[in-house]
Order: sequence, then structure tokens, then C-alpha cells
Amino acid sequence: MALRSDLARDVQIFISTLWDKRDGRGVPETEDVALLGGAVELSATFLYADLASSSKMAKELDRRIVAKILKSFLYCASKLIVACDGKIVSFDGDRVLGVFYGDHKNTSAAKCALQIHWAVKLIREKFETGYDSVKSASFRIAHGVGIDTGKVLAVRGGVRGSNDLIWIGRAPNLAAKLSDLRESPYCSFITASVFNTMFETSKYGGTNHELMWESRAWAFLGENLRVYRSNWSWKP
Repeated sequence: MALRSDLARDVQIFISTLWDKRDGRGVPETEDVALLGGAVELSATFLYADLASSSKMAKELDRRIVAKILKSFLYCASKLIVACDGKIVSFDGDRVLGVFYGDHKNTSAAKCALQIHWAVKLIREKFETGYDSVKSASFRIAHGVGIDTGKVLAVRGGVRGSNDLIWIGRAPNLAAKLSDLRESPYCSFITASVFNTMFETSKYGGTNHELMWESRAWAFLGENLRVYRSNWSWKP
């Protein structure tokens, strides 16, 4: 009964509390945002990197091998996010979220996506060479990366002693949905908002300066969006 009363009271407090919102000058740390009523608004680019076929891995492979694959993927993706001037803000099972801020945020995030593709090919090659069970599995080690950019609100969710930032806005949600797409051999997906504002260094590649991204239409929550996909990889 006491817990029920506490929950009802605290939800009412959340409803009644006015937001103490400020503009962000960078990606905030959790402790930079007040737990009650704190909010930071900023324009940022969100990159979700998601390992594919996790359920099949768990079913077909020794869990110790699965753990090594997962650790390799999250390690490489995280190292590349940081190397491309992004900031890691959360992990969710087999997925990592990176946030990019500043004038080069879209260019850096797109470059990072292509570098993660390179890293996943490296991981696949090494595990297929090292484990017959991985080489003969019904799936291949693969992934998806989704990127979107826009204005978001960062607020702090949870309870005292166990909380983290949550991101409110289209960009993190859409990036997560794009990372779930499985359109082999394409594994990097960005929105037109990202593509239209990134520098040519992340648009064109190869000795012939070819466009690395292919345009296609995609429906999201009843809205027809223009997204770009790529099967290019970029060696770090």
C-alpha cells in the first residue's frame, strides 16, 4: 500500500514539475542534468550500431563464442565512435548509441558508419577462421547502422542512485529503426537530413571519387522519408 501511494505521489510530482530547460553546449553527462525537472536541448546526430542475428547466435553457437563476438562488435564500434569524435551514451544488449555534436557531426557519423562496416568484416573473417561452428552457421556475422540528426531534449530518467539520460526527439528513434534494417549487402543507413548537410569527404570515395550512398524511399510512422544506404566500407 505504501509503495502504491509513493508511485501515485511521484507521478503527480512529475506532472506538476516545470522543466528547467537550458541550451546544450555539447553532449551532457548524466550528472549535468537535474534528476527532477532538468532538461538540456541540443542539436545532435545519433548513430545506432546494432549486431544482427543475435537470437540465431544464441541458439546455434556456444554462449562463450557468442560473448566473444558481442564483445568484439561493441568494442570495435565504441572505439570507432570515439575516434570519429562521437560520444558513447548508452549500450542496450547488442547495440551501442553514439552521439555526435558540432559543425562536422553528420560527416563524422557517416564516416564512422562505414568504418564500423570495415570492422564487422574483420570480425567475421577472424571468427569464421577461428571457429568451424561460426563458419558453418546458418547466418553470417553482420550488423546495421542507422543515423539521423535533429533537435533533441535530454532528460534524466530513473531513480536516485540508478538513472541515466534519455533522449527525446525523432533523431534517436529513427536512427534506432534504421539500424534494424537488413538489406544485404547494405548495412549503413542515413536520413536525407544527414546526407544533405555532410561534407563530400563522407559522400564520395574510391579512386574514381564515386558516390558511396544510394537513395531510396522509406516509410516511418506514416511519413515517406528519403534515406540513403551504403555497402561501402572505410578502413580506419
